[in-house]
Amino acid sequence: MTKTIEEEKSTPDASRRSFLRNLTGVAAVATIPIAKKAVQAPSIPLTVIPTRSVTSAEEVAHNDDILVRMRAELIRSLEKPVDQRRWVMVIDLRKCIGCHACTVSCIAENKLPPGVAYRPVTEEEFGTYPNVSKRFTPLPCMQCDAPPCVPVCPVNATYKDENGIIVVDYDKCIGCRYCMIACPYNARSFDFGHSYNDNMPEMAGVILGQSIADDYERVPSYEYGEERSRLDSSTSPIGNVRKCHFCLHRLAEGMLPACTTTCVGRATYFGDANDPDSLVADLIASPNVMRLKEELRTQPRVYYLS
Repeated sequence: MTKTIEEEKSTPDASRRSFLRNLTGVAAVATIPIAKKAVQAPSIPLTVIPTRSVTSAEEVAHNDDILVRMRAELIRSLEKPVDQRRWVMVIDLRKCIGCHACTVSCIAENKLPPGVAYRPVTEEEFGTYPNVSKRFTPLPCMQCDAPPCVPVCPVNATYKDENGIIVVDYDKCIGCRYCMIACPYNARSFDFGHSYNDNMPEMAGVILGQSIADDYERVPSYEYGEERSRLDSSTSPIGNVRKCHFCLHRLAEGMLPACTTTCVGRATYFGDANDPDSLVADLIASPNVMRLKEELRTQPRVYYLS
């Protein structure tokens, strides 16, 4: 039996069905002008934002990577007279993960032989099992302002240069090792002339042997900005004491020390402490800063954050 319109209205769900049917129709009608308008809308061209290189210190200060900021500060400090700079290094022990990347990069940068390390990293375990942890401490030369290694040298081969960095003159050093004994930080090594390929056999028909592997040993080093070859007895540092020098040859070219640029955890900072706007100046003013063996009054230029 067919229901009339009045009967449909009298059923409980009649109003609901009618409402949905009417709503569907209204929605369909409402979408027509919207779709038409979208089709007819003019296209908006993409705006290309021009990029520019970071040139000012203010822009660098907001850069995410601290290496960019430190290099800009380095270049700025190089424009000042040399006696107005004070190069310092800050090492955040909370960030050091003991990867030894700084040690490896220093060896590669300065072509260091076996037994010579300018930046060793010590490992210290503390706590009571099972609540134990490790602390890693990089140990470069402290570049003391009152260095005990300088006055003991009988030939004045080690001295503080105009940059305030303790250096070694390989042409004067006689290998007495007095400075090694005087250094309270064990920051000096002696070059006994060892090679990474000592006792490496030569094998017929094999392309790997000492004559080929020794290519690394023949590459000259450019420490202190001077070319020195281990194969040339007149310039070789073999038989001399060697140490970290904050990569002076890199600083002269506006480059940060190798250990700073290769630090995986960004735990090593370098810059001019006499620049009040520098990153290192802010860090050495932190309440958690310290220097090793300050009771000896050597006045190290290497600071640690703990």
